[in-house]
Amino acid sequence: MANNNNDKLRKAVKTSYGKIAGSGQAGCGCSSSGCCGPAEATADDLSLALGYSRADLSAVPAEANLGLGCGNPQAIASLREGETVLDLGSGAGLDCFLAAKAVGKKGRVIGVDMTQEMVSKARENAQKAGFSNVEFRLGEIENLPVADGTIDVIISNCVINLSPEKEKVFAEAYRVLKPGGRLAISDIVATAELPEEAKKDLALYTACMAGASTINSLELMLKKAGFEAIKIKPKDKSKEFIRNWAPGHKLEEYVVSASIEARKGAA
Repeated sequence: MANNNNDKLRKAVKTSYGKIAGSGQAGCGCSSSGCCGPAEATADDLSLALGYSRADLSAVPAEANLGLGCGNPQAIASLREGETVLDLGSGAGLDCFLAAKAVGKKGRVIGVDMTQEMVSKARENAQKAGFSNVEFRLGEIENLPVADGTIDVIISNCVINLSPEKEKVFAEAYRVLKPGGRLAISDIVATAELPEEAKKDLALYTACMAGASTINSLELMLKKAGFEAIKIKPKDKSKEFIRNWAPGHKLEEYVVSASIEARKGAA
């Protein structure tokens, strides 16, 4: 029964984000006139509100910015030249391209996304802009197409909340990180138990709200996977843009954006 529900959720997410990739729509996984904010908001408007700078947005292909996310993982990743970076749920490539600039030609960036339309769009963006140190792979973040112990830093932006099997995501993240490797994630977390009707609403799930886990649950999952130095910092200011994601639902009373950091122990 659980597997059937997980498959249903994955299919809904894949369909929703596949449509976004094909339409060029700005915002999260539903129509911009619905639960994702004002219809007049551009992708740049949305990304600036999430913490990206105009310099960030001008440094990447315009088509890579779909206004998705709930923060800016680059702000906490402290990327260094020569590092290998993995982006979970890489979409059209925005965070991958920013990471590529940070790690330089000696570094490498891998983006993984389960939506073929997003992977195709990201590859096209990389080719057009001449990013030679970035590659995009089709795959699920619960079963990463990445070798053991090959990644220095894992970034992700508002994606892990969409997984119905978050423990698997963190176990896979731990597997692919090198000893001493780190997580630098922006995601939606629950600060209170969500109403049952919200949990069952697929539109709210694909819009990054109904699948959010509590901070305590995330800490336990990260510890179980083996992570150390876990830091989860909620951002109360994020309630302002979350309110626009689902007007009238008052979900900003239950969820916020947070930065999530953790480290794999040294060998």
